[in-house]
Amino acid sequence: MAFRLSTYAFLSLFILACADGGAPGTSDSESANGEQGESGPISGRSHWTNDRPIGLGMAGVDAAMLQSGLDDPTQWLLYGGNYANYRHSPIQRLTPEAVPNLKLAWSFPTGTDRQFEVSPIVYDGIMYISSSYNRLFALDAATGELFWRYDHQQPDDLLVCCGPVNRGVAIAGDAVLMATLDARLIAFHRLSGEILWDIAIIDYREGYAATAAPLIVGDLAIIGIAGGEFGIRGFFDAYDVATGERVWRHYTVPAAGEPGVETWAGESYLTGGAPTWNAGAYDPETHTLFWTTGNPAPDWNGDEREGDNLYADAVIALDPDTGERKWFFQFTPHDVWDYDGNTQVFLIDMMRNGREVKALVQANRNGYFYILDRTDGRFISATAYVQTNWATIAEDGRPIVNPEALPSEDPSVRVCPSHLGGMNGAWTGAYNPGLGLAYIPAVESCELYRKGIVAFIPGQMFLGGGYELIDVEAERSFGVLAAIDVRTGETRWRYEDPIPLMAGTLSTEGGVVFTGTQSGFALAFNAETGEEVWRHRLGGGVRSQPIAYEADGRVFVAIGAGNGTFLESTGAPDILPEGGQLFVFELP
Repeated sequence: MAFRLSTYAFLSLFILACADGGAPGTSDSESANGEQGESGPISGRSHWTNDRPIGLGMAGVDAAMLQSGLDDPTQWLLYGGNYANYRHSPIQRLTPEAVPNLKLAWSFPTGTDRQFEVSPIVYDGIMYISSSYNRLFALDAATGELFWRYDHQQPDDLLVCCGPVNRGVAIAGDAVLMATLDARLIAFHRLSGEILWDIAIIDYREGYAATAAPLIVGDLAIIGIAGGEFGIRGFFDAYDVATGERVWRHYTVPAAGEPGVETWAGESYLTGGAPTWNAGAYDPETHTLFWTTGNPAPDWNGDEREGDNLYADAVIALDPDTGERKWFFQFTPHDVWDYDGNTQVFLIDMMRNGREVKALVQANRNGYFYILDRTDGRFISATAYVQTNWATIAEDGRPIVNPEALPSEDPSVRVCPSHLGGMNGAWTGAYNPGLGLAYIPAVESCELYRKGIVAFIPGQMFLGGGYELIDVEAERSFGVLAAIDVRTGETRWRYEDPIPLMAGTLSTEGGVVFTGTQSGFALAFNAETGEEVWRHRLGGGVRSQPIAYEADGRVFVAIGAGNGTFLESTGAPDILPEGGQLFVFELP
């Protein structure tokens, strides 16, 4: 599908830089905005609680359960599956031979449009899903029966750069936690759906939003923020799960007099960006939290922020009890391409050159697959996994920038990758530890980067330029699923799709990898060979993160469909209807 965009059409199409038994009970909560169509309730009610016995009678989720990750196939407790973000199910029955027999067990509509990016949480026989616009549902994991529901009432003056998304919830004790587009964090009782506490992270009117799933470490819920396109000062917080009290805040842009502020020319740090809009990882052995940061602001004109712009486009290791930094590594110093560093990280112990390495691995949005030593942040290697010409990587891990790839007022050089990636933090990869392969869904597309005027106006996009989608226009952008050897960065096999892949992935112990396409198909591949073994039409473009689990002794795979039509800027077809729908398949 070919179409042409004017030079500044990016303002309307800009996406993903920061980036939907008996009846449930009801509560007295009423809608403040009345009829809201696709983004809210039409009945006037916004909260339906539950007063029936549900679940299997299990106690609340404790720290040991979270640390065990996916050892129990009846549970999916963390956004990344486990603290190391493997998204690797222990279910052995999901094999290349068995998966073609998957049949639809049930489905569930969210009632909202735009991107449905959720990764469901499953515990005690109950599934929790969140949709765009912050709807939250508790469902029977085996049948799809709705137990309780909450529709967050959004203010009319939201400032959201990249779609009204929510990628999932967290669970701890008897609480389910959801962050919201108006920068709040809300805890619900997992069985009744009643609100336990509701706190403001920060004033959303300054350009902040929260779109990620919180990460639970001990008794803390850790959550980052979006808003890098509004000139905010990035940070991420830790909150007491029991009370909602904030325990610490870690800023990702230094203030005057703090270490790193010298990497920002003048007072450019005041509007520096570096958002933290993805979930991190945690190493229980060393009690270290790892969090990633996004682009400096403005995105495409760095003239007034000369310097490396710490700690944008970086991974930060810190003490989860105090929020104190241990080390950091910056992937893209002085980023002028919007190469957010927010992509998912894997924590992998591997043998390399005859010695064991405790590694942190990331397929960065800038097109390079990085291996770091997670004990001290030491650079080990970086290998291109998509077409990349903006820079090469020196022996110390610092990029050597191609001067022709810098944005200009009249660009003519095709720069790779595009501002979407490569891989992007808005979707997930997976890792099969038995095969040593990471499965990375990515975009193969290049752009012209145009430098524009820098003008900071509170509450407005602070971009400093834009891009021209020349590969999309020429119909040469496409999607890839790359199986990458985590020890070497070598691509073992690669599936190519006509349209950029922007859905998450799931790996299984039985040797299968699941993902989805923007043209509306769920896909499964032989994890070792890359052979396609299953394809099912879902109807809507897939942007969600698939999971697998067991319930009632049966094996299920859940994957959501639902995309925004404005994503035609990636080359996705605009004929597909919007609307989030969760599909749950079962092995017979």
